[in-house]
Amino acid sequence: MDKLVILGAGESGVGTAILAKQQGYDVFVSDMGTIKAKYKKRLDEHSIRWEEGQHTESEVLSATEVVKSPGIPDSAPMVQALIAQGTPILAELEFAKRYSRGRTICITGSNGKTTTTSLIYYIMKKWGVDVGLAGNIGRSYAMQVATGDHDWYVLEISSFQLDNMFDFRADVAVLMNITPDHLDRYEFNMQNYVDSKMRIIQNQTPKDTFVYWSDDEYIDKELRKRLDGYDPKPTPSSRPAASGNPTLAPFSDKDIDPESNFPLPGKHNQRNMMAARSAVRAAMAKMDLTAGQQSKYEEVLAKCLTDFPGVEHRLEKVADKDGVLWINDSKATNVDACRVALEAMSRPVVLIVGGKDKGNDYGLIKPLVAEKCHALVYLGADNAKLHAAFDDMGIATADTHSMKDCVEACRGLARKGDVVLLSPCCASFDLFKNMEDRGEQFKENIGG
Repeated sequence: MDKLVILGAGESGVGTAILAKQQGYDVFVSDMGTIKAKYKKRLDEHSIRWEEGQHTESEVLSATEVVKSPGIPDSAPMVQALIAQGTPILAELEFAKRYSRGRTICITGSNGKTTTTSLIYYIMKKWGVDVGLAGNIGRSYAMQVATGDHDWYVLEISSFQLDNMFDFRADVAVLMNITPDHLDRYEFNMQNYVDSKMRIIQNQTPKDTFVYWSDDEYIDKELRKRLDGYDPKPTPSSRPAASGNPTLAPFSDKDIDPESNFPLPGKHNQRNMMAARSAVRAAMAKMDLTAGQQSKYEEVLAKCLTDFPGVEHRLEKVADKDGVLWINDSKATNVDACRVALEAMSRPVVLIVGGKDKGNDYGLIKPLVAEKCHALVYLGADNAKLHAAFDDMGIATADTHSMKDCVEACRGLARKGDVVLLSPCCASFDLFKNMEDRGEQFKENIGG
């Protein structure tokens, strides 16, 4: 019997464990942290062995394969030991795909992937397709495969997940953009991060579709390199990405319809809309529809592009109080996401920025900060890099280390007609459980 060890007992890890047990594996789950009570209960219900607060070396190193949480870096000692002995290390999505009948629409990119993923899922559901939502959003892909497989899945996929995906093939792949992010996980080498994102097309054939933004700085160039036989360097726990030869479906800013009624603000959301439209049409082409069904689907598609409600924590309007608009953009965890948020603002901005820095270059947004912002509120455990980046601009600043103090500082700085924008450029883990916790605390402190 093959033994599967799962490192990390969160949503994806527990889903993988249940699917693996169902498929006849000897399963062991190990988490260096504390496992949530609800996940312990699920594991116990399926008679799956688990441990918390440690990794027992004899258990982990005896695995036939390992599925690790994408949040665990290759530098972790147990991962290093697995790499040294050549044990295959997989992503949850790679493992779950082995046992799923469903076709996949897979979305990645430095920014825009959650909105695009949510919009594609919204359209597919409105069409009446049997579809699941998974990856970095929704329920565990593996759990859905184990408990009621779908005809289609819409998967939001991070670079960390792509690093441990090898045989996986997307029926429709979507790459929104590539801008600097997570460089602390990629040896502060942009090419390593770019190579990770380009893994989205690995194993694709001409029967598959690759949707991408052709105005991006990197994507067209990287496609040409791969046609010339470029062999990307694998990350330590990865094999090199297999070549892909998909049917290309690029879109460009020149394709934006100025008369579009898409409800979300900003040019970046117009790009998200175009990517989603191309992806669902590529999926529609694989469904063997009648002419009547195609016509109906186009009608539903058009309606969805005018009534999509948007995504929580992404340019989410929270309140308009005393003439000040408060916007929650907690999902803006890199500099480019903050840039597109600022570009979408038409009112003077009090910008909240800060958190766990990932190798950010704040110089990329300083011209927009000078143009759009009249105050900056720093929110982080250590704001030294923010002070160094922005204090010389002559803009009012406040230094805060909790969401309560941050919101109070914003109230003191905001003027009637302003927008207070939480668009932090950074990860949330210095002060908050996650990005969602940061956004929820922002909303709670603003009040109704």
